[in-house]
Amino acid sequence: MPSVLSQISRRQLLASALPASIVLTVPARAAAQALPFVVIGDWGRRGADHQAEVARRMGETASAIGSRFVISVGDNFYEDGVQSLEDAHWRQSFEEIYTAPALQTPWHVILGNHDYRGEIAPQLAYHTKSPRWLMPARYFSRRETLADGSAADFFFLDTSPFIRAYRGTAVRIDGQDTAAQLAWLDRALGRSEARWKIVIGHHPLYTALGGAHHDQPDLIAPLAPLLRRHRVPVYINGHDHSMQYVEMDGIAYVTTGAGSETYATGPANRPGFVSGAHGFLRAALRPETLEIAFVTESGVIPFSRVITRAA
Repeated sequence: MPSVLSQISRRQLLASALPASIVLTVPARAAAQALPFVVIGDWGRRGADHQAEVARRMGETASAIGSRFVISVGDNFYEDGVQSLEDAHWRQSFEEIYTAPALQTPWHVILGNHDYRGEIAPQLAYHTKSPRWLMPARYFSRRETLADGSAADFFFLDTSPFIRAYRGTAVRIDGQDTAAQLAWLDRALGRSEARWKIVIGHHPLYTALGGAHHDQPDLIAPLAPLLRRHRVPVYINGHDHSMQYVEMDGIAYVTTGAGSETYATGPANRPGFVSGAHGFLRAALRPETLEIAFVTESGVIPFSRVITRAA
């Protein structure tokens, strides 16, 4: 039987040619076999730089796959985060942009470096105003239940404090205890008996483009050994304003930072995929596989992959 994502892919490749009133659907039985969700990064620009267009497509896709939740991989508000719970950014970049019914699901949100240029407390507290916004701490974990009753554990990191170049700058990460965060992640991954362990961060470790401007040595050194030791099959991030996929040491590294402004990437320098198109990531998690696909604002699927969990 074709996968949920492959069914949607063929339909959404035609989506830009269909009237906006047509809603793409999949059979309820097929959708129920997976845990579907969408992931977006680097988005909050008051609707500008293709943010609004990406949001509309994400809403249509979330409806089509029956998305259960949204993951935001950070840089939620450009250029300087938010200042308070009453900041106009909340309305202009979030509430009035992601209006589709299928996006009124839980948003599991982490911080990016641009969020650290503002106040962090409002982002931690915004669930008091919008119950779909969930950021219980700067780093945290949560568990999802798959169709067969098995568990999938998601580990949400706060990666900005690891980046040495931010110290003493407008990205106010000073005082954050990276050793404590690493110890927490090591313990949490070690305790987890979940079938899937998925780690989410803002900054990449490895990218398909590679090099000093895309890979993050400040994260590779402390995090890559943990991911390998605990047999984490996938790490998902934003920060680089593009869509990228690369596999290193048996781990899939997925960059989805194309929620608004992007750039011309050029070709990949490692075996993998890279695109500067605007878009987001959709996913379907099953007990044995994680199906991912990048979706552009026009509904094109430029890349998809089935990731198998570590044995």
